[in-house]
Amino acid sequence: MYFVLHHCIIRLWKFSCTVNYVKCQRIRKDFLGNKVIIFQESNYKLYNTGSNQEIAAVTEYLDIACIRTHLLLLFQEEMSVIMAGLVEERLSIEEQQKQEQCGRGTSLTKQRSFDLEADGFTTYTDRQKKDWRTILKLAFQCIGVVYGDLGTSPLYVLPGIFPDGIENKEDILGVLSLIIYSIIIISLIKYVFIVLSANDNGDGGTFALYTLICRHAKVSLIPTQQAEDTEVSTYKLDLPKHSTKMASALKTSLESSLIIKYSLLFTTMVGVSMVLGDGILTPCISVLSAVGGIKEAVPNLSEDVIMWISVVILILLFQVQRFGTYKVGYSFAPILVLWFAFIASIGLFNFIKYDPGVIKAVNPWHIAKYFQRNKKSAWISLGGVILCLTGSEALFADLGHFHIHSIRLSSCAVLVPSVLLAYMGQCSYLSKNTEDVADSFYKSIPKSLYWPQFVLAVVAAIIASQSLISASFSIIQQSVALGCFPRVKVVHTSTEHEGQVYVPEINTLLMLACVGVTLGFRNTLTIGNAYGIAVTFCFVITSFFLVLVMVMIWKTNIILIIIYVLTIGFIEMLFLSSTLYKFVDGGYIPLLFAFIIVSIMFIWNYGYRKKYMYELKNKVAVETLTAIVSNERICRVEGLGLFYTRLVHGISPIFTHYVSTVPALHEVLIFVSIKSLPVGKVPAEERFLFQRVKPGELIFRCTVRYGYKDQRMDHKTFQEMLADQLKAFIEEDNCEEDRQRELALVDNALEDGFVYLMGEGEVMAANGSSWVKKLVVDRLYNWLSRCVRQPDEVFLIPHKQLLKVGMTYDV
Repeated sequence: MYFVLHHCIIRLWKFSCTVNYVKCQRIRKDFLGNKVIIFQESNYKLYNTGSNQEIAAVTEYLDIACIRTHLLLLFQEEMSVIMAGLVEERLSIEEQQKQEQCGRGTSLTKQRSFDLEADGFTTYTDRQKKDWRTILKLAFQCIGVVYGDLGTSPLYVLPGIFPDGIENKEDILGVLSLIIYSIIIISLIKYVFIVLSANDNGDGGTFALYTLICRHAKVSLIPTQQAEDTEVSTYKLDLPKHSTKMASALKTSLESSLIIKYSLLFTTMVGVSMVLGDGILTPCISVLSAVGGIKEAVPNLSEDVIMWISVVILILLFQVQRFGTYKVGYSFAPILVLWFAFIASIGLFNFIKYDPGVIKAVNPWHIAKYFQRNKKSAWISLGGVILCLTGSEALFADLGHFHIHSIRLSSCAVLVPSVLLAYMGQCSYLSKNTEDVADSFYKSIPKSLYWPQFVLAVVAAIIASQSLISASFSIIQQSVALGCFPRVKVVHTSTEHEGQVYVPEINTLLMLACVGVTLGFRNTLTIGNAYGIAVTFCFVITSFFLVLVMVMIWKTNIILIIIYVLTIGFIEMLFLSSTLYKFVDGGYIPLLFAFIIVSIMFIWNYGYRKKYMYELKNKVAVETLTAIVSNERICRVEGLGLFYTRLVHGISPIFTHYVSTVPALHEVLIFVSIKSLPVGKVPAEERFLFQRVKPGELIFRCTVRYGYKDQRMDHKTFQEMLADQLKAFIEEDNCEEDRQRELALVDNALEDGFVYLMGEGEVMAANGSSWVKKLVVDRLYNWLSRCVRQPDEVFLIPHKQLLKVGMTYDV
């Protein structure tokens, strides 16, 4: 029988090589009695493996390439060239063959599989295929959301580069050359063509890079990994091969050092804080720059009036965020398209009218001559040049709202050509009017177009703020899901695009911070100094994670990695050193924001980890659970009880505390663990993972897996899906006689209804702890816990069916 099946699979392999990959359905394998059980979503078909005809029948239900991927795992030694390195899967199958034919064997195998490692198979491109009509629609939308900051940078870049005026006309060519190659190298090559490819199943941002690394190396500080996680189709696990020595060495280094793990998390938090800093500074500098242009028509207008007009506009901007990215994008996109058309047309007009000779700036030799003439002053001016790149980080951070092809298409077709023409037009004008550098954008506009362009500039500046505001919402959602930020309300604003979210609390805090910065600084020059530091920190941190991705995941040629570091990495470090030079002139603002945000994130994550590790250390053993269930003093009541716990390995100590307080257990008891995977989305059919805790008893563990972009289910949908998946698990796990008995008991329990049991613990520093730990845990963490949303609100648990049990954690 083995050789017959082997021969059939070899034939399937040869045939499947010509078949395009189609999204695979969920598969499980059971070789008890020489049978293969293949599941398609929640239903399954049973095939005897004794004939070629029955093996061929499998292809009616599943893609042939999918069969190839999974069934060949059973024959690793014979087909090691094709499926090398999957030893754990074979060990799992061998252990499964030793079990009895009844359900007890299957359950025991699953118990062990919680500590093994498996392989994933579905790629992002397979899952995220979109037709061109959708891509074009998203490309239009992202113009209104993503490109506002980059598109409005001509308003303030040249005044920031020449704060003391232009001393040498040749400097105009050097600066223009710097702007051209900065946009091409950083915005276009790095972000559009390289960084966007480092997405995490379609999601971008600093946390997306971190979670991508966490899936390929065990660098997470919370031990929640399960072997079954890698079977989720979006997990995309691709471990380094033994032949890739550099990738394996890096993976080993990351996993073996606790200092490196903390450093990665801290760097991620700093990156998140800098993006939030961008979300605060972008609206301020964009709106102030645009509104300040009115002084060209009304010279007597004071700065105070401009400041208060800007504050009113900022408040209105944050009030429209509740309508969501979808509506905001469609509303803003036509205006931004018109803006790009205007600045490109005016830039081309000025280029032809004043000095077409600025085209010589495409020669990078002018950059070298600029530094040779100005030396330290040229280096300091890089702090102004960086402003032409502001918003580049939003291209990646906002990726979850759109699609990689839509951003690439609109960047190459609209963004880069329009912005480059705008800068060339301004520089062409300045070559003949060097005294107008302080207000070069509005001075270079033809008089007949001043008012239309002014109105359009104000509106475009308002829109420019949208890119980093949307990015802030996305990155906070990721941070909350991964336990690195206090629980806040996340509203999904689109049923069509799951990445489009709105966070009310963050929206309010950003608005207050923007108003405070605008009132405090009043001018764009000081805000620009602060803005440059936030942007360059984002660039450097992204490059750091990108190099790790290149080495460990992409397995890029070392020569290409060195070229990246010596070119893009060196340029970004030059920008960072220049912006830090302006620390006392407003550059401290983003660092102050970063300190506050990182402190909040670290305190929350520290308390979150300590609480989890306490439960893991004091988890209830199976023997203790058996004694509790067998205790005659414990009453068994009708219904289905859902006991919520953080643990995915073991049972929370809150359970014993609950039993000692309320000596009663439901007929069907399920320990539910809500777990966030380091992926954007978890398919609904793969969300529930069941395991029988005690053979012969209706006591289960259920891990409910969400991605950091997933929306929580309401309690009715959750109950229906959990009940269906539980029945499917029982049908798979038992013999016929036990199956019918347990299904009948579950049906009776479902008729009696659900009861939610949840622990509410207070974390306290253990006796003998330092005063710092007591301050962080007893005061700050507990204060944050009381101020934010409670777990039952996050999980949408109905209060009428909820029972809470209190407990103190001494950590």
